[in-house]
Amino acid sequence: MVHGQGGVKFQNWARTYGSFPELYFQPTSVEEIKEILDLARQRSKRVKVVGGGHSPSDIACTDDFMVQMGKMNKILKVDEEKRQVMVEAGILLSDLNVELSKYGLALPNLGAVSEVAAAGVIGTGTHNTGIKHGILPTQVVALTLLTASGEILECSESINAEIFQAARLHLGCLGVVLTITFQCVPEFYLLETTFPSTLQEVLDNLDSHLRRSEYFRFLWFPHSENVSVIYQDHTNKPPSSSANWFWDYAAGYYLLEFLLWISTFLPGLVCWINRFFFWLLFKGKVEHVDLSYKIFNYECRFRQHVQDWAIPIEKTKEALLELKAMLENNPKVVAHYPVEVRFARGDDILLSPCFQRDSCYMNIIMYRPYGKDVPRLDYWLAYESVMKKAGGRPHWAKAHTCTQKDFEKMYPGFRKFCTIREELDPTGMFLNPYLEKVFY
Repeated sequence: MVHGQGGVKFQNWARTYGSFPELYFQPTSVEEIKEILDLARQRSKRVKVVGGGHSPSDIACTDDFMVQMGKMNKILKVDEEKRQVMVEAGILLSDLNVELSKYGLALPNLGAVSEVAAAGVIGTGTHNTGIKHGILPTQVVALTLLTASGEILECSESINAEIFQAARLHLGCLGVVLTITFQCVPEFYLLETTFPSTLQEVLDNLDSHLRRSEYFRFLWFPHSENVSVIYQDHTNKPPSSSANWFWDYAAGYYLLEFLLWISTFLPGLVCWINRFFFWLLFKGKVEHVDLSYKIFNYECRFRQHVQDWAIPIEKTKEALLELKAMLENNPKVVAHYPVEVRFARGDDILLSPCFQRDSCYMNIIMYRPYGKDVPRLDYWLAYESVMKKAGGRPHWAKAHTCTQKDFEKMYPGFRKFCTIREELDPTGMFLNPYLEKVFY
């Protein structure tokens, strides 16, 4: 008999959202998960499945039953010929990356953070950058799903294909993902080159940058023209790094956090901080070679609020210049650096922000120095307005103000996803307050 723990407080990584589930479970087998669902049906409780808890929103919060999948974290099968790996849903990508390396394999693309569970990564539509690469759910070739009724469904392009196109970005609302099969590639090294530029130069030559580097992104420093361009490309060079503890941590972490804390009393300092840290850390060219996952991953530093929307790639210049003009016209609205701009290939996953279009992701951030919240509402609402005007769709893991009416306009496949959800979970067992705003 599986036992749940009471009195557990759940908090996301940024400590911006939390909840007190009535019972907290850490199952070790499919049978235990079935027992939890049986108990939930008996008591008319809802069930929320969570992984690493990294989503900077309330998508993982519940006051009913919480199922944390961390103990279901095994690699089940490695097919070296097909370069595919089947894993349990709770495995952290940080562990998977290391294990794949032993087989000479790697995932073709990764987000910035790997302390996240496989099912959560695909369920929220995690992405990185590279116009030849889709969001991480596009790397999934098969999965198994335990539905609210206790049925286990095998899903792939050839089996339960419609459910598969929904479940690759599932929002945790279709059932409990048990296993995932990822398509891998041969292990590879990346050369990361970072160099300074200006916003106008990058926007004027965007197509050229996209062609020049497989994994191209850039960081804009609000309240300035400063941009840091980042190229990441396959290389045969040996691992090397020009990273420096003093600059990366003493300055890039501790000094930055202290100055941002001071700026909560003197908001006008933010403009100066953004310019100063560009000069301090980003004014020169830097190169770094390592295994792909060590280059893709980078430290998120201290706690933060973020928003991240995907807009049609052809709207990149227009939207970013509009956001810049908004800040210039409203000097009391301050924006921490950076605005991170990344790119992804279009796909056919029903609730993918890149559904049927190549996209630009534009991520804004407001840090919480020493856990202190910084006023951000005006910046947040202005940014959302710019994104909506450009035809944007919000990242599912991140906080936003959108409702069902917005999603019906944004997603051609939204009604189809809703129909599949209602068939798989007619009583709403896997809903929570976040998902109710999405579907009702």
